[in-house]
Amino acid sequence: MGQDTRLSARRALSFSVVVPTRNRHTQLAECLASLAAQDYPADRFEVVVVDDGSDPPISTVARSFEHRIAVRVVRRQHDGPGVARNAGVAAATGDCIAFTDDDCTVSQGWLSAYAKALAEHPDALLSGPIVNGLDDNVFARTSQVLVDYLYGYYNRNAGRATFLTSNNLAVSRAKLREVGGFDPIFVRAAGEDRELSSRWAHVGRPAFVVPDAVVTHRHHMGLQGFLRQHFGYGRGALYFHIKETERGNTNVRIEPRSFYTDMLRAPRAHANGLAATTMSGLLIVSQAANTAGYFWEKHIGRKRRGPASGMDAPQGRHDGDD
Repeated sequence: MGQDTRLSARRALSFSVVVPTRNRHTQLAECLASLAAQDYPADRFEVVVVDDGSDPPISTVARSFEHRIAVRVVRRQHDGPGVARNAGVAAATGDCIAFTDDDCTVSQGWLSAYAKALAEHPDALLSGPIVNGLDDNVFARTSQVLVDYLYGYYNRNAGRATFLTSNNLAVSRAKLREVGGFDPIFVRAAGEDRELSSRWAHVGRPAFVVPDAVVTHRHHMGLQGFLRQHFGYGRGALYFHIKETERGNTNVRIEPRSFYTDMLRAPRAHANGLAATTMSGLLIVSQAANTAGYFWEKHIGRKRRGPASGMDAPQGRHDGDD
């Protein structure tokens, strides 16, 4: 039996788990602890933490896990999470890449579920369910209701998902590099994961959700953070529309009225009474912030943008460099 286990481990796909982080030392420790608890062979995955300008640097957090998992740190100068993920991919050595965020913890069978799916569908872009881990935070709950709704709306066609989020994503490293990774135009705005999902579908490759690859998301926020988050989504939506137009998709438009009415009903599946009403109201606020972000970026933000960095750009400093 011991020999069979060793053979199985050698044959298992290797993974590089890329985790971008900035100034979330405690959350990163919780994320790394969940990765250290994986039921996947420890010698078949590494963790690449991309420190996107933390002050102080997060290297001490990563080092505290070196006796449990293979973990490395790449440092960048606050280029944004999309560019940070590209830097992680550039530094990765695994057959496959799995992405999660520093405010997430992954289920014990997370990598095993992805390994099984990628062995069967090596050309696929994969995601898994995201669960809100802050039931007492109405803003986090509302954001998760919105993500759940969008997953259901955009991923209805089996094998043709077009909305997958980067806090729970897995893909062949070679296939990801073939399509260019995350587009650096999203360096300071959200939406890079939505654009990658759409681009993946555009080249005819499958994408779907793996039910057992579960991530728990703990995004602490108040009203200000909620508004900032959805304002950022609006900023990213502008660049998503630009990229869709460049690909020849001239049908990018506002969704039909039913999209919004169904969205406002979505909280009823998660809560009752005042809680559901409150979340529906926050969804209205989120769409207003999204619209404001879109037009702010269109008329003001684009003029302030600096140069972006692609997946093959210099990776920044590795922990331990002089």
